[in-house]
Amino acid sequence: MSSIRKAFENGKAFIAFVTCGDPDLETTAAVVRAAAENGADLIELGIPFSDPTAEGPVIQGANLRALNGGVTTDRIFAFVKALRRDVKVPMVFMTYANVVFSYGAERFISACRELGIDGLILPDLPFEEKEEFQPLCSRYGVELISLIAPTSENRIAMIAKEAEGFLYIVSSLGVTGTRSEIKTDLASIVRVVRENTDLPCAIGFGISTPEQAKKLAALSDGVIVGSAVIKLLERYGTDAAAHVGAYVKSMKDAITSLH
Repeated sequence: MSSIRKAFENGKAFIAFVTCGDPDLETTAAVVRAAAENGADLIELGIPFSDPTAEGPVIQGANLRALNGGVTTDRIFAFVKALRRDVKVPMVFMTYANVVFSYGAERFISACRELGIDGLILPDLPFEEKEEFQPLCSRYGVELISLIAPTSENRIAMIAKEAEGFLYIVSSLGVTGTRSEIKTDLASIVRVVRENTDLPCAIGFGISTPEQAKKLAALSDGVIVGSAVIKLLERYGTDAAAHVGAYVKSMKDAITSLH
């Protein structure tokens, strides 16, 4: 069983997203450890990119702060290597196809394996073009995570059949960010996923409160939270770790009651 599948073995999974280097890598390390210690089952590490098309203003801001602070892909790789000495939860990189291309796809994906990165999420990579990375990911044992959006419609079954790791279900149209309510008919999307794969699926985009997490975890196998975590980093900066830890615990507690 892959490490990513194992993240869903303890009931509903809580997945936290953090942008590497916002405001600096030392803070990112403290936040990742706090999240893992407080119940995060899997952690998405964002590699900043200058044009993050799927992101709303909160995560765009985090990307800019990290890039202005001098973060590079190589520095992030060295940071993950150190983090892996004590952080055991599965970790995946979330970034953009251009970041992987410009680094060299094979060099990037083989480095993921060496560092203990379990998967890769590329929100701007269309399902139809995943062959550009899939063979390399398979060769190095890095799972390429597929996304399903409300607009995927008749492609949901096809994407689900070929997916690996877990399926990332995008809760609503538009960019990342917290939302007061989510109107997408997620139940029908999850139903099509379940008919076509036994992989776990997690819902992301727009989830910020324990109430939302509980509601969406009831439909799926887990929830993904990014912007709400980044807002704590924006607010508390280098002191954010304790606040993120408390927040993760509140979210994990909310979905744990669903077992």
